[in-house]
Amino acid sequence: MTDGKRRRRGLAAASALLGGVLVLSACSGGDDGGSDSGKGDSQAQVDEAAAKKSSQAQIKITPKDGSNNASINNSAAVTVAKGTLTEVKMTTAEGTAVAGEISADKKTWKPSAQLERATTYKLSATAEDSEGLAAHENASFTTVAPDNSFIGTFTPDDGTTVGVGMPVSINFDKAITNKAEVQKGITVTSSSGQEVVCHWFNANRMDCRPDEYWQEDSTVTLKLALDGVEGADGVVGVQQKTVTFKIGRNQVTYVDAKTKQMKITQDGKTVRSIPISAGAPDNKTYEGQMVISEKFKETRMNGATVGFTDDDGKGEYDIKDVPHAMRLSTSGTFIHGNYWGAKSIFGSVNTSHGCVGMSDAKGANDPSTPGAWFYDNSIVGDVVVVQNTGDKTIAPDNGLNGWNMSWEQWKAGSAV
Repeated sequence: MTDGKRRRRGLAAASALLGGVLVLSACSGGDDGGSDSGKGDSQAQVDEAAAKKSSQAQIKITPKDGSNNASINNSAAVTVAKGTLTEVKMTTAEGTAVAGEISADKKTWKPSAQLERATTYKLSATAEDSEGLAAHENASFTTVAPDNSFIGTFTPDDGTTVGVGMPVSINFDKAITNKAEVQKGITVTSSSGQEVVCHWFNANRMDCRPDEYWQEDSTVTLKLALDGVEGADGVVGVQQKTVTFKIGRNQVTYVDAKTKQMKITQDGKTVRSIPISAGAPDNKTYEGQMVISEKFKETRMNGATVGFTDDDGKGEYDIKDVPHAMRLSTSGTFIHGNYWGAKSIFGSVNTSHGCVGMSDAKGANDPSTPGAWFYDNSIVGDVVVVQNTGDKTIAPDNGLNGWNMSWEQWKAGSAV
């Protein structure tokens, strides 16, 4: 190798080393007092300049990106500080759009409807600051799964008018072990000012009622604040809902199996008496205070479904068009019209398998029959008091029949 080539390589190596030193010095942001310390911008200055060119809008998406077990009610939201929202898009993982609305001040966004359980959602948001510079934010989260959440199916429905005996009845789809916490998340109040107490029949059902029947023409409000409430280990509530229903006129019907008559009272005054046929001596009707829970203009009644079968296992009766039937118990007690029995039995003999029957017409289209009149003048929640059958009092949880417990017994079933 010639001396000239060695000299050129030495200069190149020195130059590379010097460049490396300069780069390291710039990244460190320090000032060693050398002659090049004032040349160019430091990295901190470069970052600061870039930040000045970026939007000042600060977008926040909740729940945070990657969250699991998110609420289906209150979790999804977008907010912005130092700016206004210009666009928010929310979709399921499959791409289905979720409707939502930016607030009038363009500071917040929320979905318009309740989210679905066990669903992954994606959110993208854009905002602008006062200079018109745009900021962007994205997040994805998954809502709580059915296995990790519980809901309560309640009756009566929102906006309905019911009789004075109608309790608030809630059936949970998971066994509740933290009953006190769940009960604290449920409030039932009446415009009448009546005290309302809730009673747990078991781990899945809680009913709420006052000491005496609801006051007529009052309004009852049910509030479910169960979102995030732990009902059992690893199982949380998802409902956030307010329900109101009206109490109608005070109608109570008294069935006397001994006289085979029933009288319908409104506000304590008898408005009509109807001859009936109750349960036969071998199949007596339950006694006690019962609440009409369902109404059917016509329905099928098959003895096999309630244990009345013959030697071949077939139902002792199977009537496919029972008129004007109203349910009094879960176990199959109804008060209904009867077109197949002789007219002479009503008011004179008890012949049924446990139901209370009235004279009626096949097809349920004759409004002049006692069965049709009673059906037309009854609503869900009306009370039917059955007396003098010789049978036991119906169990309080067999239907909506908690009125058969004393107030002291009822309050003893509260968890709070």
